[in-house]
Amino acid sequence: MPIFEKISRILKSNINDLLDRVEDPEKVLNQLLEDMRHEFKEAKVQVVAAIRDGNRLEAQHKENLDSAESWEKRAIVFIENGDDVRAKEALRRKKAYSELADNYGEQLESQRESVAVLKDGLATLQEKIEEAEHKRAILIARAKRAEAERNIQETVAGIAESSAADAFDRIQDRVAETEAHAEAYRELRDLNAEDSLFEPNPHDEIEDELAKLKEKLKK
Repeated sequence: MPIFEKISRILKSNINDLLDRVEDPEKVLNQLLEDMRHEFKEAKVQVVAAIRDGNRLEAQHKENLDSAESWEKRAIVFIENGDDVRAKEALRRKKAYSELADNYGEQLESQRESVAVLKDGLATLQEKIEEAEHKRAILIARAKRAEAERNIQETVAGIAESSAADAFDRIQDRVAETEAHAEAYRELRDLNAEDSLFEPNPHDEIEDELAKLKEKLKK
């Protein structure tokens, strides 16, 4: 049907336009859904109009059938009264209304088929909108997850390319070097302490010298 062909062209045009300037997937998906809902409303108006036209055709079909039936009854009355002239006129009227009724009947049948197609198209469009809503939620979640992963990978790559990791290594080497120096000084101190045990005590030498001198004076 023309209305759905028009909707399809509009949606394709909007989608291509949005994809050409895509920045935020969520905004694009929301806009596409908004366009689909807008076109659904327009299609619904067209379906309602088609149903209204069908009801009008059905009323005209019935009206002409009733008129044809009425003129046939009049023809019967005229025949019963022996008035063939007026009976023929009534039958001509009946024929005219019957032809109109047939014409409206054909239009009504065609309109009913069109309405059925429009309703099916409208239901399909509704399903597409519901499907798009579900897909939107999934795609937005995927887009956010992909964006988060990209940011993490960019951060990791940035850290790897920067001197931060090297700085940590240098600091670690410096700390280890400082610890080694401290250990060396501690070992040197312990060694000096051990050596001091074997050094002569100057005080002891004086005492010995004093004792010798006293001994000499006694003689």
